[in-house]
Amino acid sequence: MSRPPIEIETGPHPTATVILMHGLGADGNDFVPIAGELDLSSVGPVRFVFPNAPVIPVTINGGYEMPAWYDIAVADLVLREDEAGLRRSQAAIETLIAAEKARGIPASRIVVAGFSQGSAMALMTGLRHTERLAGIVGLSGYLPIAATTAAERQAANHDTPVFLGHGTRDGVVTIARGHQTRDALVALGCAVEWHDYPMEHSVCMEEIADLNAFLLRVFAPGA
Repeated sequence: MSRPPIEIETGPHPTATVILMHGLGADGNDFVPIAGELDLSSVGPVRFVFPNAPVIPVTINGGYEMPAWYDIAVADLVLREDEAGLRRSQAAIETLIAAEKARGIPASRIVVAGFSQGSAMALMTGLRHTERLAGIVGLSGYLPIAATTAAERQAANHDTPVFLGHGTRDGVVTIARGHQTRDALVALGCAVEWHDYPMEHSVCMEEIADLNAFLLRVFAPGA
């Protein structure tokens, strides 16, 4: 990754972690404000980890170097996918999950989440993680290298709750792509909670409220 992740703790001695990956061209600061919008006080102190993607040339942007979890070659996101880049970033996110475990947070108290490219990474990594996670969150994203998911997913995360939120007017990752992701995950037997909102490629307060409710559920005792 280009820089160490940004970390915010809502209190001393966190008992749960949310790892939230930003989208193309942004950085870890992009979603820091979300930590202030969420109220997870009822589940105890939470650590938010906001990683910074590596800075790489992005083909669709003329080779301009920017923070990106993987390269994008063409506007159709599932054509000519950068599998090597996706798997490198998956390994980097797995390292972050391992670091949280080493600090005393079990996998069952970790949520992997992301927006756009970060959403793709959350879905890819979460479904393949070897221990059951508390939840997986995909905001305005899609399922990458979908053809390998069924073979590579881990049984431990067969029933891990998945939150998907998408804008009906999204011109970057279309709502149709969001529906395809939802349907593919449902077909795999995933417990998908789907929400759509009258917005473009962004996040809205209604979505944050729905996400807050989801996090309260997955971090609740006995969840």
